Amino acid sequence: MSLQKFKVLTFDVVGTLIDFERGMIEYIRGVVPDAAARVGDDAILDAYRHVRAAPSAEWYPDDLVRVYGDMARELKLPAKAGAAEGFPDSVKQWPAFPDSAAALKRLRVRYRLVAMTNARRWALAHMAHTLGEPFDDTVTVDDVRFEKPDPQFFAFARGRLSAAGHVLEDILHVAQSQYHDIGVARKLGYSVCWIERRKGLKGFGGTKEAPITKPDYHFATLAELADAVDAEGR
Repeated sequence: MSLQKFKVLTFDVVGTLIDFERGMIEYIRGVVPDAAARVGDDAILDAYRHVRAAPSAEWYPDDLVRVYGDMARELKLPAKAGAAEGFPDSVKQWPAFPDSAAALKRLRVRYRLVAMTNARRWALAHMAHTLGEPFDDTVTVDDVRFEKPDPQFFAFARGRLSAAGHVLEDILHVAQSQYHDIGVARKLGYSVCWIERRKGLKGFGGTKEAPITKPDYHFATLAELADAVDAEGR
């Protein structure tokens, strides 16, 4: 299937474009450096993945206040005033993956770029700034009132694109998470591109585990997708 056939790229943001794992780890190591020094990165991500999946979870990243408290208990981190409350605000400093901004700029030459994120609108505003303001449109949990992998999220996004004259075959959904994006999007008939940010690493990191759905396209970085698009264009 040619990448030239698509007109719209819809993107997961957290984990695909923004390195939330590195951002969270750096925040925790910064607020409790002595205690966090004895805890490995994998242990931090395992604790996050476990507590974020709790039935009491709220919208993201506001829920990180609760998440920090639960993680601190699980990892036996000392109490520190303001640490939990500061966790959501840390998204303002979370880094983009090194290739994200440049690759998005290249892709925007050919495609309409749309963010589809479980993050709230205020958080996406900071992430979009970090990425160089690449999006032509955005769909957040504030708009949909449901989080991916709920099919209603994808239906809402398709409705917006339909109003602009785009049909399902025009869209390529680009994401890292098999659980939140790739599996459900494939079932709904989307063409999907898996950006396997954890390629070569063990486990699922901070993302909930899921069976691996075979994508239409599979790259380790967003730059590889942009390279493939450019190669077809030549």
